[in-house]
Amino acid sequence: MIMVLLSVLLAVSAALLSPRLAGASTELQSVLKNTHGGNEYGYPTDFTRGIMPIPVHSHNDYWRDIPFFTGLSKGCVSTEADVWLYNGTLYVGHDESSLTEERTLESLYINPMLDVLKRQNPQTPFVTSPTKNGVFDTTTAQTLYFFIDVKTAGPETFQAVIAALEPLRQEGYLTTLTKNQTVTSGPITVIGTGNTPLNMVAPVADRDYFFDAHLDALKEDTQITSLISPIASTSFGQTVGRVSYGTDGTVLSDEQLETLRAQIKLANERGIGARYWETPYFPIRTRNAIWQILLQEGVALLNADDLDAVAAYF
Repeated sequence: MIMVLLSVLLAVSAALLSPRLAGASTELQSVLKNTHGGNEYGYPTDFTRGIMPIPVHSHNDYWRDIPFFTGLSKGCVSTEADVWLYNGTLYVGHDESSLTEERTLESLYINPMLDVLKRQNPQTPFVTSPTKNGVFDTTTAQTLYFFIDVKTAGPETFQAVIAALEPLRQEGYLTTLTKNQTVTSGPITVIGTGNTPLNMVAPVADRDYFFDAHLDALKEDTQITSLISPIASTSFGQTVGRVSYGTDGTVLSDEQLETLRAQIKLANERGIGARYWETPYFPIRTRNAIWQILLQEGVALLNADDLDAVAAYF
């Protein structure tokens, strides 16, 4: 038996090493690595070619070496910027100590979004009418949720945010509400959070920005609908409490799971997606188990800080 196997292996090796097959393989590898750069190998919207969207919120996105683009490269359908208003300019950072003159809402988010969307919506002889493709080439209808966390005084800062959106607004790239009844999905869905005043969002019948409602308070806030809040968020830790990986493989108690289910169910009944921040990030098996539970229970977005880990999870 051993001699038969050896004979087969020798025959296969000889075939693979034959000049004819080796030459063909080398030529193919050469083509794959060194195409002649002809136009047939590229197309206008290939900037995000091959990136598959995943229901992930790039939490504290501005902390990354390359904000916005890193989350985009992993397929995250949601991103976040903390903004501080000083002398009429919106600066981006986690706190005052991290702010610099160069890191603004315009430089880190508005302009990069415009650049990507212009790539995804080219003007060519083949385009017979204006397009509103999103940032993902693989799923052009997928909106990118853009959470803007207002850190300084709410009314003044959010008014500056509304003004800062003008370049995206002029291109028709924002999700809009018309006459307080019709939502038209666009490439970017802006959601104010942090100190964003609810009274600057809810009463406005025609707008292109929304509100991050408190997921844990939806039962009391009966006025909150999907027209106001496409996504509602709350702290996982404050809602569920301490979690640990049990010897039987369970992570949540029956009571904790029921709390999650009730919140997500109520949100979904109103057409609102659920998001939990402050989810466990360690130990890894606990983090992954919580991710699995949240997805199974129907959250709209997983909150993630480690994008490499969450991309690998998917």
